[in-house]
Amino acid sequence: MDELPLPALFAALVILLALSAFFSGSETALMTLNRYRMKRLADAGHRGARKAQTLLERPDRLIGLILLGNNFVNILASSLATVIALRLGGQGAIAIAAGVLTFVVLIFSEVAPKTLAALHPETLAFPAAHVYSLLLKLTWPLVRVVNLLANQLLRLLGVSPDEIAEHGLDSEELRAAVHEAGALIPRRHQRMLLAVLDLEKVRVEDIMVPRNEIDGIDLAEPFDDIVQQLRDMPYTRVLVCEGGLDEIIGFVHARKLMQAAVAGELDKERIRALCRPPYYVPAATPLNQQLLEFQRTRRRIALAVDEYGDVLGLVTMADLLGEIVGEFATEPVPNDRDVQPQADGTWLVSGSANVRELVRAMHWELPTDGPKTLNGLILEQLEALPHVGTSLLLNGYPVDIVQTQGNIVKLARVHPRVRVNAPGSASSAHC
Repeated sequence: MDELPLPALFAALVILLALSAFFSGSETALMTLNRYRMKRLADAGHRGARKAQTLLERPDRLIGLILLGNNFVNILASSLATVIALRLGGQGAIAIAAGVLTFVVLIFSEVAPKTLAALHPETLAFPAAHVYSLLLKLTWPLVRVVNLLANQLLRLLGVSPDEIAEHGLDSEELRAAVHEAGALIPRRHQRMLLAVLDLEKVRVEDIMVPRNEIDGIDLAEPFDDIVQQLRDMPYTRVLVCEGGLDEIIGFVHARKLMQAAVAGELDKERIRALCRPPYYVPAATPLNQQLLEFQRTRRRIALAVDEYGDVLGLVTMADLLGEIVGEFATEPVPNDRDVQPQADGTWLVSGSANVRELVRAMHWELPTDGPKTLNGLILEQLEALPHVGTSLLLNGYPVDIVQTQGNIVKLARVHPRVRVNAPGSASSAHC
């Protein structure tokens, strides 16, 4: 080494520093790659992505190879710096050379390349994968020895190197990924994706049409009244019962009724014969599971029952899809009968209005994990029977009870939210 000229030593030092930067940057790039994008590119035939995917299947081998190369070039660079220092300034220059080399390695071989790799991992990772695939074949015996020794040490510490961690995403991580996608995913599509993820948190009872609002025909009524009901009914599938909702016969398609009417065969017995048996589901079924059940049974409508088998409500495929894509109606409110805007900026809201629909359509911040209707929410807050003229603060919204019927709130006036109590705080009431 004493015979080599200083320019050659400096050139060799620069090359070693560049190799150190390559090893440091490529390590960060490979470890921060988006595994799902890499898999998609590999499936599409991208050679660099395929090689990177193969290397990352055994990260212990890849890390062993990178650290082996990085430490080798850093130690050799340190030795060259010592030789150059001795030639230029003798023993006293060694300390200065060590300090300068540390600074240069830190900036040019560590921080800068790793930052660049973290910002643009694919730019460096895919070309580096070709280099590492070749180096792994050339240095496999040495890498194997290093991995064996390192793995034995890990086993002594109770860690099994053979258990390669899966890089799957749970629902919360996937939800965060959708949020962070920003402009890559349109806002409406983001809402739909998040709604799909939230299906497991919503149950059939949260979206069903309550029992008292179920509309159908009763074969116990006069036939002329039934015909008039069929003429006025806007539904494709008609619920048929006999003597009330506790005696449900089934559902019949309106098209079949029309065909029977045209043929002059429509009567109560014909309606009964055309009915398809009802499909019952537990009211506590999560929507993601119910969606699969609708698909499996090829049904579009179901009756929700409680633990005693009593009918609580009715749910359709359209209701379920509405949770994902939003309501199919064009009105800005859940229902004209449920919410009526007033000139003074308040809203007259039906007590039977669904809380989830109010939150989604009106953007009100109301709790959705408790009662399903506004009436239930008011009664829960009041802890007493409602009376006309009673006012309360419902999660920050002043509410006046306008009309009652028996023990329920028939109509309430909701005022714009006021910031008196923090959301979720106890609501006050007075008469």
